[in-house]
Amino acid sequence: MAWKRKLTSGIVAFIGYMLSPLSWWNDLFVNVPLALAFAWVVSLFWKPAFEAACVLGYWLTNILGFIMMHKGAASMLSDKPVGYSRRELSRDVAISLAYTILIVALVEFGVLKPIQSYFGPPK
Repeated sequence: MAWKRKLTSGIVAFIGYMLSPLSWWNDLFVNVPLALAFAWVVSLFWKPAFEAACVLGYWLTNILGFIMMHKGAASMLSDKPVGYSRRELSRDVAISLAYTILIVALVEFGVLKPIQSYFGPPK
């Protein structure tokens, strides 16, 4: 039965990777649609919260990705089932928050900008 646990753990780790910010290329196909669906549900109850819910939903998919990737990989490498502590959750939330802060800082300092800004005349 160990192979079933390892297979299941591998699938969980793969799904976590797909949701995590480590697989940036999948945002358009996975994270953004999930965040949009989350925002649609929230806006059914409170329409002004759509934008914030979309950002929150995107951020939550990244955190869920880290959690699933960590738990799946740890379970795959272990001989017995692995738990997930509050400390590990706090670390994954902190990593995701740091990633978000980094992206915001890169936008604020002009490193990341609209594509037209890279090729057009300086403003």
